[in-house]
Amino acid sequence: MAKTKGDGPSGLVVIDKPEGITSHDVVSKLRWIAGTRRVGHAGTLDPAATGVLILGLNKATKLLTYLVGQDKTYQATIQLGISTETDDAQGRQTGTCPEAVEALTEQRILEAVASLTGDIMQVPSAVSAIKVNGIRSYTRVRGGEQVELAARPVRVNEFTVHSIQHTMTSWCVLVSQQELAEAGIDAAGTHGELSDPTTAITSVPVINCEVTVSCSSGTYIRALARDLGQMLGTGGHLIRLRRTRVGETTLADAAALPELLERRQTAGQPLTDMPLLSLEEAARRLFKVRELSAQQATDVSFGRRISPNGDGTVTPRQAHASTEGVYAAFAPDGTLVALLENLKQRGSVVAAPTLVFEAGTDFSGALEKSS
Repeated sequence: MAKTKGDGPSGLVVIDKPEGITSHDVVSKLRWIAGTRRVGHAGTLDPAATGVLILGLNKATKLLTYLVGQDKTYQATIQLGISTETDDAQGRQTGTCPEAVEALTEQRILEAVASLTGDIMQVPSAVSAIKVNGIRSYTRVRGGEQVELAARPVRVNEFTVHSIQHTMTSWCVLVSQQELAEAGIDAAGTHGELSDPTTAITSVPVINCEVTVSCSSGTYIRALARDLGQMLGTGGHLIRLRRTRVGETTLADAAALPELLERRQTAGQPLTDMPLLSLEEAARRLFKVRELSAQQATDVSFGRRISPNGDGTVTPRQAHASTEGVYAAFAPDGTLVALLENLKQRGSVVAAPTLVFEAGTDFSGALEKSS
């Protein structure tokens, strides 16, 4: 059970994010539900995307950096035949190729999918949250800048096509009134009070592919959709995305946000019985575990180094936070004291606290946790 200290319990909450709201919106709503300002999330989902969003409350926000780097699984729909400015359905349509769609075979799609599986180099979408000179790429794009991001290595462990459906969809393009008249197309609408340019709408053939993708952190599914369309000469973009797994956490662990909001409204006060994975249990799931003596727990609490973890192996530092080589260190009473990592000190290996949860605590009186 989560411990209640200070401004509320510490732990992880898994939400099935609804469509149409941002990940930050979910954070704001959970602050109201739980009655605490200390809430963060592990990995953004776009407003149009749904699915697993892991949030940390209070002390558990310190664990989120380790969750961000875990592998993820998505269910998605990729539409071949139309490219967009943002590589998803929210962006302006920029191109179509009906002839290539009509000529495309299932075998060619599967071959292209296979070439995008495994270790690949991927150029993230220009409207991603990656920072360029301190400013989010999507902010620069929305400001009218042309942004070209560098390719980076990612791993696609699974890229499975479940169905391939040929259909028709609307194709929208801005043209002048003169061009519309010459083409014999009726105007479907105008932009504001302008009579020129006008949005012309017609139907074009497309192929919708239902897929499952399991991949490393940092892989953009809409970039996969874009690249698949480019390889096939049809153009492509993402029209549906649902995250079903982050690490060992799945949709089966997720709570429905509307239900929590309704319960909070009915209670008239912050909820004390949320579906919360306690800080201690979350740490036991994420990391190897080291049980400390009372003296060791006290030393670690004060930032002191102790004897090495495990066999004394020193794990090289990773570019992103990784659970490899990290131990969750527990006091005799079951309190999570800190995260420990082995490092070399004057020719010897020691375990050093890299993240302390119970700073400045004397555990000399701690009792052994009952089994």
